[in-house]
Order: sequence, then C-alpha cells, then structure tokens
Amino acid sequence: MRRPTVASTGELPPDRGDGDEDAQVIVVGAGPAGSTAALYLARAGVDVLLLEKSAFPRDKVCGDGLTPRAVHQLVRMGVDIDAPGWTRNRGMRWVCGGRQVHIDWPALGGQPDFGLTRSRHDFDDILARQARAAGARLRTEVKATGPLTDRSGRITGVSALAGADKQPRTYRASLVIAADGASARTALAMGLRRDPLRPVATAGRRYYRSSTRTHDPYLELWADLRCSRTGRDLPGYGWIFPLGDGRVNVGLGALPHRNHGSIDLRATLDQWLARLPEQWGLREENADSPLRSAALPMGFNRRPQYSRGLLLVGDSAGMVSPWSGEGIVQAMEAGEIAAEATALALLRPSGAAREQALVHYPREVNRRWGRYYRLGNSAADVILGRYGYRPLLNRHVMASPALVRTLARLLTHVADEPSHDLIDRTLHTLLRLVPSPSTHEKTPRGEHRAPCVPRPPSTS
Repeated sequence: MRRPTVASTGELPPDRGDGDEDAQVIVVGAGPAGSTAALYLARAGVDVLLLEKSAFPRDKVCGDGLTPRAVHQLVRMGVDIDAPGWTRNRGMRWVCGGRQVHIDWPALGGQPDFGLTRSRHDFDDILARQARAAGARLRTEVKATGPLTDRSGRITGVSALAGADKQPRTYRASLVIAADGASARTALAMGLRRDPLRPVATAGRRYYRSSTRTHDPYLELWADLRCSRTGRDLPGYGWIFPLGDGRVNVGLGALPHRNHGSIDLRATLDQWLARLPEQWGLREENADSPLRSAALPMGFNRRPQYSRGLLLVGDSAGMVSPWSGEGIVQAMEAGEIAAEATALALLRPSGAAREQALVHYPREVNRRWGRYYRLGNSAADVILGRYGYRPLLNRHVMASPALVRTLARLLTHVADEPSHDLIDRTLHTLLRLVPSPSTHEKTPRGEHRAPCVPRPPSTS
C-alpha cells in the first residue's frame, strides 16, 4: 500500500507559532538532514519541533542530482517520486580527454536502478511537508540565534528570532539536532570546531535554458577541465544535469590542494562553456539564474557528532563525501540514524542510560562511513585536490567497462550490503583494509579557515 503523501507544489504557509514552545526534540534547520530527522522522529511518536530560518520554497546551491541511494531514502520517506517535477536518469556520462563513457546505475537488489533530478528550490519544501504531515511541528522564518544550556553546559534548547519583525523566542527540549548547514552556528556556539586539515570544497552552479539537453537520460560529468588562472587541471569536475523542464543545472566543484591557491570558478566555468557546442545553448543569453556558490564541508570535518545533548547531522557535521561532493544522501541517512538514536534514548531515564543510547549515533555513522570517508580524505589530499579526476579517468580506465563501473560505484558509494556482485565484494574488501577511525576523535580548539578553501566567485 502506498503511503499517503502531501502536495509537492505551492508555497508552504509560514507557521511561526504563538510564542515560546517546548518539545521533546528540537531540530534546527529544515534541509534534507533536518526534515528527515524530524519525519522519523514524528513517526516514532516523538514531539519534535522543526525550526527553519527561511520561508518555503527557497533556493540552495546544489547540483540537483540524486543517486539511487538518495532515491531509496525518498521512497522510504513516502515522497511521491512519480509526481510532476521529478526527472529520472539512467546513469552517468563521464567525459575526459576526448573520450566519453556511459555508466548505467546498477540493478542492485537493495536500491533503485535509476537516479533523479529535482531543483533544490522546492526539493527541501517537499521534505519539510513530509515531516509536517508525519506530525512534526514546523516553524518557518524562525532563525535560531544560540543554544540554551544548563549549568553543566548541556544544551536545553535554543533562542531564536521569529518572523520579519524578529520577535525573540525561546524553544526548549531535552535534545537538539543541529542541521543548520555549512555555517554550523549551533555547533560552533557549543564549542564544536571544524578541523582545518579536513577538506572543504566550493561549488558554483548556474541554470541555463537548453531544449537539447534538458531531457538527457544521463548526468554528464567532465573531468578534464583546467583552471583559468594557472592552466592546471581543475581539482574537481564540471557537471551538466538535466532537469526536464527546459533547463539544465551547470556547475563546477573544486577541491584545490592547500599549496595551489584559490580558483576563479566564474572564469573557469566560462572557459569550459566556450568549449561546448553552441547548439546546446549554454551561453549567456540563455542563462536562467546568476552564478551562485557555496562551501562543501567534507570528510566528517566536525567532531564529535554527539556532545552534551546535541547531535550534528548533514553539512553541520561536514558529511559531504570527499569522493564526489555529494551531500544530500548522506544528510538524509544521517538524519534517519540520528532520529532512531534519539527516539530510543528518550525511552530511557535521563542520565547514563540515555547517554549510552545517544552515543550510538556517532558509532553507527562511523560503522557505515568511517572507512569510506577515511580513504576518501586520503584520496582528496593525495590525488583529487592536487590533480583532479583526470588520473583516475585515464585512457586505460575509460577503455575498461569493468574498471569504469567499479570506479563509479566507489565514487558514488552505490553498493549493496551484503555484496550483490563481484564489484560489491571488491569494494567491501578494499574498505575492510582501511583502519576504522575513532568515533571519539575531536577537532582542534581554534576555528581557522582551511587554506584549501577556494575563494567563492563574485555573483555581481
């Protein structure tokens, strides 16, 4: 039986509540991580308050592409992916050195065999609606300004400003889930600093009207781009993702090594687009948005992921994949894990028994992704941040279907557990050879801007 779904179009009416509120759990931020956490908490019967600083719908810098793992999460959440606005894709097209290969998404038993695209303009709106339909109390246009703590330093809620008139509000709860994005304001205010040695990338994207590419059945990725200033290989890739509505999402992601300096994403994007066929329409006169950029905090660059009543999910914990720059699926999966740990913790009395349940959250995150991210951080530092993806997509790899499929599953973390085929077994064996990082690893005290962060392009 199909789960009931909510409408996926139209503006979500603002709901700021009538004043101060209490709940069992507060979730700060209604992006993919926060809305997923709120949805699963509400399904578990937890009284959850979901705070979002903006009104819906609202835009976010993103490639708008969703892998089969993300599709799987949407289905579990009850999202109607057959509704208008969702565009399916068969797989990826990799372009490098004058060669191109097509990699279809694998037909694994535990995941769909297709991906999706959907603009973040209303993607987050849809997830927030699902959370509210499940019973979460959604409050939009409410900006959390700081944590409330008790004498021991444990978080007991957040202070906030609500509405255009910025009315002060106080929201209290036993536990708080921080899903407030790359800014990580709640985590920072609780003293949880970012590790400056972990990778932080920057992505820039722009929409173009393109009748010839909008229905492309593949997500296209270019690995042979060069930086406009230095002529070096771009330590990242370019993408063209079809949206099916007459537009495409075109962008660049860059993770330069700290010794190589910043990258002018705007000039590098213009240089790449000038190479592309004119009939694709990726020219200034067809632009449908300004170029916008955002930081991508990667590789678990903020730890611990649980401390003193606060759980970190999504970008606030630096959960973007160091392999690919993908962050939506990690955010949704972490939101579900955090919700499960929180719901179980609330069944126990406060104190040591509850803390034992809460520390299961970082342990489970580490079990699922710890080795994969540790290997990815090393790859980002040694290869991707220095030379980009060209060494991985050399002519020998591009000429071997087996190597291409294996690399594709490694980069996108699309694999079954237990193993479905030889590629799954190969990847699982590789990851078992990687030492598991400690779940108690902490980041340095001082907050410093990592030297590998590229300068965002001007959007004026």
